[in-house]
Amino acid sequence: MRLRIGTRNSDLARAQSAGIADQLAAAGHTAELVPITTAGDQSRAPVFAAIGPQGVFVREINLALVNGTIDLAVHSYKDVPTGNPDELVIAAVPARLDAADCLLIRTEVADHDSGLFPLPARARVGTSSVRRQSWLKHLRADLRPVPLRGNVPTRIRRLRQGPYDAIVLATAGLDRLRARHSSSPTALDLTGITAVRLDPDRFVPAPAQGALALQCRQDRDDVRAALAPLDHPATREAIDAERLLLGRLEGGCELAFGAYCRSDGPDCVMHAMLERDGRVSVETGRGAAPGHVAGELWRLLCPTGAGDPAAA
Repeated sequence: MRLRIGTRNSDLARAQSAGIADQLAAAGHTAELVPITTAGDQSRAPVFAAIGPQGVFVREINLALVNGTIDLAVHSYKDVPTGNPDELVIAAVPARLDAADCLLIRTEVADHDSGLFPLPARARVGTSSVRRQSWLKHLRADLRPVPLRGNVPTRIRRLRQGPYDAIVLATAGLDRLRARHSSSPTALDLTGITAVRLDPDRFVPAPAQGALALQCRQDRDDVRAALAPLDHPATREAIDAERLLLGRLEGGCELAFGAYCRSDGPDCVMHAMLERDGRVSVETGRGAAPGHVAGELWRLLCPTGAGDPAAA
């Protein structure tokens, strides 16, 4: 079966889409990438919250799916709005990579005696994520978040040039780029840079961070059948719980919110952080059903709000 895969044109998006294309090829399908420029890619806004409503990195790709100019899309799941066009479905959610954020520090300024963030006082940390900016200030008030956009190689290059002491990226994105460029070590050269994984139980990542969403038209049974073997039910269940909370909070790029659900023996543990009116709330829940845990966290985060996101 020939499949046209819609993808953003960034190095990371192409790397993760190429990985899916390889898996489909191994199953006997012919896959080709179709790069699509989104409104989010075209924007030069310094922070993500200024770009526009949630979905600016997927809208044009979704339109191509609806119009039938592509057969499926590979999205970073954290970019996908909680409300999607009725014509489309998330047909598969592959196994999630590491959900944690990663702090990349110029090694010459690293201070390994300063706890969670091994940085000197008043260090400049590059990120355009409202969530990351908020968590940095909440966990260490002296740090100075500074806007930084661009693809991953561009951000690393700007870190080397010196305007920043450190930057924050998703660990999964770094891992996917490393895997794609394993035969060319210079493609993602971290020489002179110290990488520090930020514990996702404390520096709670964006909902669905580290996961991919494979999307197609509802009525394309052939595409859905081709994607079904790539689905990882445990990942999908965890992501659904995180996004239940996100949808209940009606959040997007402008909301500082993190949710992370992981397995712990027979149960799941879910962490959530929310900044509202300048105050950061941190809550943790445990239980056998991720959707039920999400409901408990909703009541803790928003005690005046009615309802359970699992039932919404």
